[in-house]
Amino acid sequence: MLTALLLGLAALQMAELPGGEVRPLYLSKDSPLTRVAPFRLDVTPVTNGQFAAFVAAHPRWQPGAVAALFAEPGYLQHWPAGQPTPAQREQPVTRVSWYAADAYCRAQGKRLPTVAEWEFAAQASESAAFGATEPDYTRRILSWYARPATATLPPVGQDPANYWQVQDLHGLVWEWTQDFNSTLVTGESRGDSSLDQGMFCGSGAAGSADPSDYAAFMRFGFRTSLKAPYTLGNLGFRCAQELTDENTDTADPAGRL
Repeated sequence: MLTALLLGLAALQMAELPGGEVRPLYLSKDSPLTRVAPFRLDVTPVTNGQFAAFVAAHPRWQPGAVAALFAEPGYLQHWPAGQPTPAQREQPVTRVSWYAADAYCRAQGKRLPTVAEWEFAAQASESAAFGATEPDYTRRILSWYARPATATLPPVGQDPANYWQVQDLHGLVWEWTQDFNSTLVTGESRGDSSLDQGMFCGSGAAGSADPSDYAAFMRFGFRTSLKAPYTLGNLGFRCAQELTDENTDTADPAGRL
């Protein structure tokens, strides 16, 4: 009973996305689009306060207790005395490894989003499910990537929600995904014979499906540089969840929360 209540409360903080298709970055003319099934996604990244509650309930993930195999020494080093300050509590949690992020999501009855799910959600603008054709859409994203990192992050949920009512996919922190090292370069098959291997060279952008989408190139380049124990000061996460008959009861009838 208690578990069902907690999962229901968690679902209220999630947006429902209908799924669709995502175009892999290095797509040849014969490659299939990647299909994304309907899913739920946290409206905002996980905060320091939320993660602090998790580590309090799961001592193995407290600062200083995590094995080196599962996190670098920088794990949660921005928390004074092992706890976030009041000012940090609504900021997105960073300096967490993939293993810690995965454990948090599992403890909530969720999981990390796949690359395809994250990209599907992130391709929406404030007014359209696919915003890449709108003036200034990519420019705004690139302007964030071009800004120098700051030591103090703003609270989550400050930017307008996108078409799916999801916030902070761009402009706040980079985010872990379940399959961050897959790079989403092929369609359904890992052995996609239609993949143009020549596009992995330095001038590969000229042969991609959308050479103008430099923001996507930066995301995929960043993901391929990651290793699961990394704990970076600008890398956070949010959770996802399959959309099933059991968890649709808490959804907004219009599909947005």
